[in-house]
Amino acid sequence: MSRPVTLFTGQWADLSITELAPLAKEMGYDGLELACWGDHFDVDQAARSKKYCKEKWELLTDNGLTCFSISNHLVGQAICDNIDERHKSILPPDVWGDGKPEGVRRRAARKMIKTAKACRNFFDLKPGRKKKDDFPAVVNGFTGSSIWHALYAFPPTDQAFLEKGFQDFANRFIPILDEFDKVNVNFGLEVHPTEIAFDIASAARAIKSLKGHKRFGFNYDPSHLGYQGVDYVKFIREFGDRIYHVHMKDVWWGHGNGDVGVFGGHTDFGDARRYWDFRSLGHGDIAFEDIIVALNDVNYRGPLSVEWEDIRMDRVHGGAEAASFVKSVDFPSSSVAFDSAFDKKNQ
Repeated sequence: MSRPVTLFTGQWADLSITELAPLAKEMGYDGLELACWGDHFDVDQAARSKKYCKEKWELLTDNGLTCFSISNHLVGQAICDNIDERHKSILPPDVWGDGKPEGVRRRAARKMIKTAKACRNFFDLKPGRKKKDDFPAVVNGFTGSSIWHALYAFPPTDQAFLEKGFQDFANRFIPILDEFDKVNVNFGLEVHPTEIAFDIASAARAIKSLKGHKRFGFNYDPSHLGYQGVDYVKFIREFGDRIYHVHMKDVWWGHGNGDVGVFGGHTDFGDARRYWDFRSLGHGDIAFEDIIVALNDVNYRGPLSVEWEDIRMDRVHGGAEAASFVKSVDFPSSSVAFDSAFDKKNQ
């Protein structure tokens, strides 16, 4: 059977979860990927209260929905970043604290560890769960990066400078991943500009810096790769055993007027001059059939989660259209070779 289609709630956090759940079902979704902001999933409550987790499941099941992952991108961003005033707007007050950078990074790390515990508590109570998860429990998120500002190699940036950034990432994330391992939860980095891994080469280097830690993998999202010129299908084949979750999101590129390039020109999303912009599924340049073939080839059987971002389109219209699009483009892999019928023993 085809994979369940879920909606990432991060871009809908202005709606309460009680408003969003029935709307998601109406738009055609099978479940939600719960963001750890707004009132969609409270890490602190889920980490300490079975009652809270049960009530969250009741809300989902009452609306005919399920869940396979939670996401804490905003806190994750602060773990390795060079902290500035922009982070205050995305972080919970207990993580921001007094805003002193190293304190913010350490509190973000502790909150991510707590997120793993919250995730475990939540999925242990999933209705119908037997002795193990029907899909490995995963927290999706960001890592931040202390070297993103050195993306362009001037002032001259040597590999020793960059290696310090990867080691900083390893020093901060290995203890986090060890705690994820204790509770049997995977971490899925959404490979993305501003993160320690933003393309195939940096993703491979991140894995190496962690000494191949088994709890570190990817929340695959082709939209962050395509406009950079990165082969987003090759990414699946390179890291198939570490694709822990999948975002379905579209993007177009090469549609601007030539004023703005890949780096964005300090323009806002939706500016007609931009070289690239996120689009509703089916309206961009991503070849989703190629993605489905590759996911089938690497035996990914998890959900396909729509991250809906299109500044040009009404989001309810786009969200419903996206759910239908994903269901139309997804297909199960074959259990039989088409040419086996030519073999007489099979006739």
